[in-house]
Amino acid sequence: MAGDREEQDGIRLNKFLSEAGIASRRGSDRMIEEGRVTIDGRVAVLGDKVFPENRVSVDGREAERVKEDIILAFYKPAGITSTSDPGDEDNVIDFIGYPKRIFSIGRLDKDSEGLLLMTNNGALADKIMRSKNEHEKEYVVRVNRDITEEFIGRMSGGVLLDDGKVTKRCFAEATGPREFRIILRQGLNRQIRRMCERLGYEVRSLKRIRVVNITLGDLKEGRYRDITKREREELYRQLGLK
Repeated sequence: MAGDREEQDGIRLNKFLSEAGIASRRGSDRMIEEGRVTIDGRVAVLGDKVFPENRVSVDGREAERVKEDIILAFYKPAGITSTSDPGDEDNVIDFIGYPKRIFSIGRLDKDSEGLLLMTNNGALADKIMRSKNEHEKEYVVRVNRDITEEFIGRMSGGVLLDDGKVTKRCFAEATGPREFRIILRQGLNRQIRRMCERLGYEVRSLKRIRVVNITLGDLKEGRYRDITKREREELYRQLGLK
């Protein structure tokens, strides 16, 4: 049995933290590297394993593996950071004030607004964040000058960024004189802003309206909701989790 093997051999610390609703495995690794995680009072290191008798703490708070699967859709306002770092006074966790441990699935730039999924499910977060899975994220963007057909064509065809990377082909369409909709299947740092800058445009506002099958809908800014049963089932189906 898997549970018996884990008791005998232990589980990797990053997996333990993801199942405790602390962060994704990647986010957990960052916390470990920052020295924020301890095992029985000892500062943990990458690759550590956790056994049933161990006490794991993050920022001084004990972490326990959880069974309840929380998935929230949150309308992040501009100015809030997608981090759980208590040292950041604008962090999303303090802003939401949710009574149980959750973390954000991926990031949304501080200057951007819109849909941010929050969860305690590390496996779910890893599935969505892993770039090779190419899950869709949809945005509405306003820029500083009129949009041309050439701009839309270049945005959708791939843009050479300042670091030499070329963005993947994507869907883009103008929805107003200075507004467009874009659907990405990758998540490079500040990708849309950098794409626009390379084409001579400046982003004035950027709102994410969908992640996979979960949409922002009429959710009010700064509010969150539990995703519906139907949304959850479709999300799991698309992610191959169930």
